[in-house]
Amino acid sequence: MATTTACEAQINAPENSMHLKKVLSTASPLTLRIVAECPVTKARACELILPHSPVSTPVFMPVGTQGTMKGITVDQLDALGCQICLGNTYHLGMRPGPELIEKANGLHGFMNWKRNLLTDSGGFQMVSLVELSEVTEQGVKFKSPYDGKEILLTPEKSISIQNSLGSDIMMQLDDVVSSTVTGPRVEEAMHRSVRWLDRCIAANKKPHKQNLFAIIQGGLNAQLRKTCLDEMTKRDVPGFAIGGLSGGEEKDDFWRMVTLSTDHLPREKPRYLMGVGYAVDLVVCVALGCDMFDCVFPTRTARFGSALVPWGSLQVKSKQYAKDFNPIDPDCECPTCKRHSRAYLHALFKNDTAAMHHITVHNICYQLTLMRSVRQSIVDGCFPDFIRTFMKRMFSSPDQYPSWAVDALASVNITLH
Repeated sequence: MATTTACEAQINAPENSMHLKKVLSTASPLTLRIVAECPVTKARACELILPHSPVSTPVFMPVGTQGTMKGITVDQLDALGCQICLGNTYHLGMRPGPELIEKANGLHGFMNWKRNLLTDSGGFQMVSLVELSEVTEQGVKFKSPYDGKEILLTPEKSISIQNSLGSDIMMQLDDVVSSTVTGPRVEEAMHRSVRWLDRCIAANKKPHKQNLFAIIQGGLNAQLRKTCLDEMTKRDVPGFAIGGLSGGEEKDDFWRMVTLSTDHLPREKPRYLMGVGYAVDLVVCVALGCDMFDCVFPTRTARFGSALVPWGSLQVKSKQYAKDFNPIDPDCECPTCKRHSRAYLHALFKNDTAAMHHITVHNICYQLTLMRSVRQSIVDGCFPDFIRTFMKRMFSSPDQYPSWAVDALASVNITLH
């Protein structure tokens, strides 16, 4: 465990401890109502009441890095029934900056979004921009990818930016290491994330308006993750995220850390699994007890011509679709599938970026529709049957089922074969 530093001593000072208790005792602007629970798995359907509107969970949250989803408008996102999406604190803090966004009545006003927003803390850039960053107890030093200037992102600064953005859910600044890293650095990051959580709680100027979520760390080490869970759940924050996964680790390690986390997270608080967006991962991790998910996958893969479908993906650029006048998915109700054929999108992809836009609309609709179907099956008491049907359609034979998914589902009493 890291030795005590001046920053830790400052956090442990009596006046800061009193402030921390006062902040924690403030009623959060979040209510979680459990609507239904699967009697077989750990899945549950909830209603998450947030300042701008209710959110039905399980929910997938599209990622809008700089106040927009790439390739789709806010109005289109709203029309698809999206109840909550993401903004990136690091990038928005760099450009156009929190001062300008605050003058626009926060990120909601700046992007003209009437529903809920979740902002990350900027911590993920420790991994994605690792060559530009350096972590100390004080915070994270970055070299700006825009102009090369050095920036220090502290827990206090992260929360200050997010207060200016006005998001409904803010994430703590955590010490993020790649999920493939092992050794003392993982334990150091876990303990530092706990200390930084306390600093984030103390720095939040709007606890009555904005919900601060803790992020569980500990890598792939079950004992470290359990220690982090024990410490962070002592803080009465509005919600918890499972962090430090989906970074290239083995899937067997991934699902075991997910289910360990949900086993020890409070039943009455939302559980957010960060960075997960593949359809199979979403369905399995709902069964393991997760409520909220996010990923750039559906929008990023759309820009490469890959449309998400119940049987996997459809590569629009492929020659086989050049004369195919069927929609991407005949059962899909999205505007793209209602109006355009595979042949049209194939032809468009060669010389017009509008093709990326049309596929992005479809992919986000696919993710949101999938999660609505998952939720309805939980409410109807048939989630295990939904899983079996989903897997049969996604894979041509049981032999192709990923072994990790089979094992993960077996751990919550779902037998696929």
